[in-house]
Amino acid sequence: MKSKLITVFTNLVLVAVVLAVSFVGYLGGNTVAASNENSNLFYCAENGEGVSLMFNVYEHTDNVNKIMDILDEYGVKSTFFIGGSWADDNVDCVRDIFRRGHEVASHGYFHKDHSAMSEEANIEEIRPSVKLLNMICNTKIKLFAPPSGAFCEATLNACTSMGLRVIMWTRDTIDWRDKDAGLIYTRATKNLKAGEFVLMHPTDCTVEALPKILDYIRENGLSSVTVSYNLGE
Repeated sequence: MKSKLITVFTNLVLVAVVLAVSFVGYLGGNTVAASNENSNLFYCAENGEGVSLMFNVYEHTDNVNKIMDILDEYGVKSTFFIGGSWADDNVDCVRDIFRRGHEVASHGYFHKDHSAMSEEANIEEIRPSVKLLNMICNTKIKLFAPPSGAFCEATLNACTSMGLRVIMWTRDTIDWRDKDAGLIYTRATKNLKAGEFVLMHPTDCTVEALPKILDYIRENGLSSVTVSYNLGE
């Protein structure tokens, strides 16, 4: 009886440890892989040299242009995760993002829920966006960010088969919902550290907050770099 209780207790401890590690990973405490079989999932760059500002784009072309102008003014580069359906209608803007030295990455094609999709369905949704971006920019797309942060093991397997790293974040400014430049700034900068990934979208308030965010990064001895650069590529 005593040995059974010890076994049960040991199993509970193991479960608690796994859950704790997963939670820390979600908060961006470490570079995290979803499983031993999938080491291509990243919430941050564990040994990153700078901060990666990430812009998920499916709309607001005018604000995308404003964001690029601000980034140019500060002389920094960012990563734009681009939806294929938007890219198809905004080829010149996508090409300009790449031409200005920013990283272009995939955000799927139709902003679907990848956590509810099979591996085959994930591939069918992601691959067309990758091919389109490759064609527009004449480059090799390396990264995929799942819309709404929704993914499953099938998503990771699909991306592995396509040679894509799956990118999450340590900080979500939730700018698409909370239209408050001050709040966006605070979420993006409070206790900010090198290696973090900061998620944003091309909203009006993000455009307003971006210069202050970049000022904070500069004034605190940090740099703003692309995700791939932060990951050592």
